[in-house]
Amino acid sequence: MNLKARLINNRIDSEILNTDKKTIFKWKVKDLDKMKWSKYPMIDSHLHIVNFKQETEWLKKLLYYMDKANVKKWVIFWMPLRKMWSEHERISPEYYLDDDTACYYDSFTDGIVAEEYIKLTKDEQKRFYPLICGFNPMDMNAISHIKNMYKFYPWVFCWIWEILLRHDDLTFMTQWEPPRLNNKAMYPILEFAVEHDLPVIIHNNITSPGVSDHPKFLYELEAILRDFPKARIIFAHCGASRRVYSPYYKKMIERLLNEYPALHVDYSWVVFDEIIMRSEESVAEWVDLTEKFSDRILLWSDILWDWFHKIWFINNRFDKFLDLLTEKTRINLCINNAERLFSKKKNIVECWKKRIFPKLEDFKH
Repeated sequence: MNLKARLINNRIDSEILNTDKKTIFKWKVKDLDKMKWSKYPMIDSHLHIVNFKQETEWLKKLLYYMDKANVKKWVIFWMPLRKMWSEHERISPEYYLDDDTACYYDSFTDGIVAEEYIKLTKDEQKRFYPLICGFNPMDMNAISHIKNMYKFYPWVFCWIWEILLRHDDLTFMTQWEPPRLNNKAMYPILEFAVEHDLPVIIHNNITSPGVSDHPKFLYELEAILRDFPKARIIFAHCGASRRVYSPYYKKMIERLLNEYPALHVDYSWVVFDEIIMRSEESVAEWVDLTEKFSDRILLWSDILWDWFHKIWFINNRFDKFLDLLTEKTRINLCINNAERLFSKKKNIVECWKKRIFPKLEDFKH
């Protein structure tokens, strides 16, 4: 069965096109058999190459789909949480919403992909940016795990990505204390990131699924941004998630980008499908925002390992939005911003290249 047939048979049409939740998405792919990949080359900055069982199809297979989907490079990481398989469940759950059992942090996830990455040729390795994510962000020992990964697998990892904190239903399924962004265990991690100028992606919902009239957890993000103004933090999905919404979303993101010059955001998953592309009016507003902050916004697919073959559809849906941007802004979102953030950070820790900040006397005349 060829790839196009697999796309059709995977019921993407029923999953994406026929659900009530997605009817607000204005531009739909009507004929999946005529579907093509994105016409714009892209560095895809967000891919989980394992699922919640720590299973993967491996990087060699991913290279095939990259070539077919016009993806030049990929930022890859694993899944910091593993889903428990309870004895009363007949089938092992692959996704955190498959049943009610808990999830727990599993550091082995970093080792899985490090071992897979070192099997690639030098040319193949140049197309991937592997990241560290297998730690509990509420654990004061988390920074030790990050440093150990650089020690055990030198010349493999690039930076720290994706730190899973508040995440809709996953928050309640995660063992131990609910993860939150402004806890003290995050401070040594961010100090390490600032010291080596490493980008850090944060997944922390802007509010709770039950609170939609104000951004309940916005203060957690701003506390970190104020305490670490030099940290290159990327706010995943602009803080959106399933059933997570706050009024004046575009204005909120615009204020954050104005007030915190080191902050970056991405357009992916729920924020793109349900907030940005909600209507022609919302699209126009976000196009204006994108043009204003074109050097601090990224695009990515945010797919799991068993969705590799769906990358055509997922990245193709960005085209309608990208068509409305100026060429300079479009290239920034697709290529330049990711290249600038990531390409020069590879092996920076192993070389012990620490970030040098200008001194006060440098500004004196």
